[in-house]
Amino acid sequence: METDVKQNLLTLKGFYLFAFLGFGGLFPLLSVYLSETVGLNGYQIGTIMSIGPIIMIFFQPLWGFVSDLTSSPIKILTITTFFTGLSALGYVFFDTYYLLLMTAILIAIFQSAIIPVSDSLSLKYTSKVKYNYGNVRLFGSLGFGIAVFVMGRLSEKHPDYIFYSFLIFLTVASMIAFKIPKEKTTAPKNLLGGVKEILTYKKFIIFLAITFLIFGPNLANNTYFGLFVEDSGGTYTGIGIAFLVAVLSEVPFMRVAGGWINRLGLLQVATIAGVVSLVRWIFYFTEPSLTLIYATAVMQGFSIGLFIPAGLQYIRDIAPVHIVATAITLYSAIGNGFGNWFCTFAGGIIYEEYSIYGVYLFFALLSLIGVFLNIWLIKEEKGSSAVQHAVS
Repeated sequence: METDVKQNLLTLKGFYLFAFLGFGGLFPLLSVYLSETVGLNGYQIGTIMSIGPIIMIFFQPLWGFVSDLTSSPIKILTITTFFTGLSALGYVFFDTYYLLLMTAILIAIFQSAIIPVSDSLSLKYTSKVKYNYGNVRLFGSLGFGIAVFVMGRLSEKHPDYIFYSFLIFLTVASMIAFKIPKEKTTAPKNLLGGVKEILTYKKFIIFLAITFLIFGPNLANNTYFGLFVEDSGGTYTGIGIAFLVAVLSEVPFMRVAGGWINRLGLLQVATIAGVVSLVRWIFYFTEPSLTLIYATAVMQGFSIGLFIPAGLQYIRDIAPVHIVATAITLYSAIGNGFGNWFCTFAGGIIYEEYSIYGVYLFFALLSLIGVFLNIWLIKEEKGSSAVQHAVS
């Protein structure tokens, strides 16, 4: 491998590492901070934590459109990464609910550009040099897991540390973004037309619903897992340990996902991920001991580590070539963003009215519906294949 290619890949890995060091040090601990340090109730925490996903539904496509229109994705990535970190200082200086809500909105507006723009740049470059994109993206999971563990320990001394570290890590990430290799971009072509076309595909609509039901609770779990560990007797350090095990367990499953997909099929792997999620949420509803929570955190690797590559590849396979980018944008915004928002917001209400264990029962019910829907879609595809074979 050429020296400049190695350097460029190292730059991409470095960006993901530091960006997710920032994300992992803040978001999993934020709900506990808002509850214990600020004293907000479940409704308020649910609203603040869920506003990010709903903002991203609208701003992710917008940032992608602006990036293509200006042909300046690296400048946009650099600027938005820095201002995402800077915006988090609002949590340090404000202590009233509405100002904290405005802080969350501001963070979400800038943060919504980071993942789609960086993923787009990384996918283009790794495809060009024939390198496994997953081996780059895994540094994000690594950074996230390390950050939750380390910041969980540091925040026990001073909770404000999570916001200052967020700013520092994202500032470093924005500086690294300057060195990301530039790739040619094309101007967007009739985005609205592409949206209308992809929404006529039945399989796409059904899989959006499956993603909403299975992956939405997994994303919302990042908000409530810290409260769950705390209610089970854990400290900030305990939350960090649980997240470290959970997130790092995604790495090996992401590496083996390709082989499983080839042997079993995309929807079959997505179903396995859904079943594991269902079992996990039911287990959490039973109020297990802290030791068992740590021991079973590896189940996150099964669910997220398998669902992410299977879901993305399925969308690519069923969408027509000329609207694949539009399909992926919608998949991310609606299937992931809206699902994350709904589960986080509804979870806040359930947490306030009942308990954190009720939240996980709600997640289990959604996952159960998602698994059944996935099985139905598998049967539909088998039926379609049988008809096509009979005709030919």
